[in-house]
Amino acid sequence: MASPQRNAAIEDARRLLANCILFRGLVENERDAVVARARLRRFAAGETIFLMGSPGESMMAVLGGQVRISVPSPEGREILLAIFQPGEVFGEIALLDGKERTADARAMTACDLAILERRDVFAFLERKPDAWPRLVEVLCDRLRSTDQHIAEVALLQLPVRLAKALLRMADSEANAAKGSATVQMSQRELGNIVGNGSAPAWCASKAPRSPYRIAQP
Repeated sequence: MASPQRNAAIEDARRLLANCILFRGLVENERDAVVARARLRRFAAGETIFLMGSPGESMMAVLGGQVRISVPSPEGREILLAIFQPGEVFGEIALLDGKERTADARAMTACDLAILERRDVFAFLERKPDAWPRLVEVLCDRLRSTDQHIAEVALLQLPVRLAKALLRMADSEANAAKGSATVQMSQRELGNIVGNGSAPAWCASKAPRSPYRIAQP
């Protein structure tokens, strides 16, 4: 018999999967079928979820917390590509083509994930072919974000890149309510996002306080 904690986790997974772009539109019994095949796992803040180059045998849906996706360099630097919030999915690229992971994934905060194995995702897509366009939408969003990131690093000055990155993060924060949002991020992480090792020093001189509070119109 499942424990009360397990039952509560399953109920949360059912509710939160309804907000994931890939599983939007599923009726209750279809969501139950997805949850039944998923492994629910909690990761501590800073814990590695997967590393670049590891086999891509699953994809993940964020049920709670935040996940950071980054690409490391041999010199120990990294570029922060994305921060995923509850309701978003990641790990789909390697899962679909069967190749290695293209980036590192780590828990930015304590987080709960629903982990879906490759065979179960494909079985789900075979049963629900109308979910393919939603998966394509996820992939297109990733490509657009990557193109935008490359263009900003190549063409924009550091202050503009930093401002645009902060606004994007504020827009995606779940606590962006009542006209403002608090972006919890270190200066080093901000530097990794904008692709410039000098960003931490620039932040220290121009915006010394953290977290950054951003007014929304």
